[in-house]
Amino acid sequence: MSQTPPAGLPALVSLPSAVPAPQGLYDGRHEHDACGVAFVATLTGRPDHSIVEKALTALRNLEHRGASGAEVESGDGAGILVQVPDEFLRGVVGFPLPPAGEYAVGLVFLPVDKAVAAVERIADEEGLSVVGWRDLPVVADLVGPSARAVMPRIRQLFVTPKASRIVGMGLERMAFCLRKRAENEVGVYFPSLSARTLVYKGMLTTGQLEPFFPDLSDPRFASAIGLVHSRFSTNTFPSWPLAHPYRYIAHNGEINTVKGNRNWMRAREALLASDLIPGDLERLFPICTPGASDSASFDEVLELLHLGGRSLPHAVLMMIPEAWENHTSMDPARRAFYEFHSTLMEPWDGPASISFTDGSLIGAVLDRNGLRPGRFWVTDDGLVVLASEVGVLDIPPARVIRKGRLSRPSSPARRRTRSGSTQA
Repeated sequence: MSQTPPAGLPALVSLPSAVPAPQGLYDGRHEHDACGVAFVATLTGRPDHSIVEKALTALRNLEHRGASGAEVESGDGAGILVQVPDEFLRGVVGFPLPPAGEYAVGLVFLPVDKAVAAVERIADEEGLSVVGWRDLPVVADLVGPSARAVMPRIRQLFVTPKASRIVGMGLERMAFCLRKRAENEVGVYFPSLSARTLVYKGMLTTGQLEPFFPDLSDPRFASAIGLVHSRFSTNTFPSWPLAHPYRYIAHNGEINTVKGNRNWMRAREALLASDLIPGDLERLFPICTPGASDSASFDEVLELLHLGGRSLPHAVLMMIPEAWENHTSMDPARRAFYEFHSTLMEPWDGPASISFTDGSLIGAVLDRNGLRPGRFWVTDDGLVVLASEVGVLDIPPARVIRKGRLSRPSSPARRRTRSGSTQA
């Protein structure tokens, strides 16, 4: 990101969700959650439905970390993030898809049918062609009355660049621009819109996620990673958009500095510019959506830093640095990294365990004080499991070749998947 003179600020918009307006002692700006998070990945890098199954099993075993209201069928939130299951999607959509990696796909929470035309108009303005819409199959009768009353219509959108040979991060940035504009201008919500990852989530319990979304049970639905989350909406209101995972993270904990972090991001918007993200950035503001949770705001800023040209681990450590200031024995190069970036970004601080992925790598990091637990296991057949507690999967001890806990100070543990292989 570079800096340019202020160009003015757009009016604030509200998050399309079930979060009520401020009343009495309640204010949506104080949304927090304390949750269960886990991921399952394979070091082989080969997508397989068994990874999705294991991730969903881990999610169900985190049921006690989530919550529901007076109706046990209305959960605070549950979800899963996977790699785009190209083979599965080709088998269920009623139209031809471009080659894998040349289209972006995502669920869309639609408030009204007329939003479809508005989304298509914005896609055209952003240089994208709408390949098609898919009515996502859901089993709505599973959810309780409260969750059902605010349940959006859920469809799946497929887009591809009008210009040829725009793939990879170029396509990700175009999809980002479409998504931000559609959310700001139309009032829709995208759990994700990407050529790399796909998110299924909602105001569900851990046991409801798979039967609610029948896609997840199809043997063709394959991924090399599965990131899951069970939400406990701490003294606040659950909603469909505020379930995790978000586009890049799933979070257990709280960002206690979030009000200051949001204010600083709002102040920086007039100075932001990028040679990589196309067009005038002002049309994408605000970066931090008003009414969103602390986790959602963290994810939005992380996304901006990543799409602005930084690797995902680089952006994560900008936002959650180690306690480097008085760490005299820290490697000088690592200390210099944190010192330099402290001039660009203040820490997003608080007890937090954050798992992150862009679909090609997956990892996790703790806050600078290590106040949220994270345990990991690696098996002899290349399975990597990380969770906010032990016991999420029944793994025979004889198969475990490495295990431990996340801790600080350290660089975040990473598991990378590129060109069909994964390395520790």
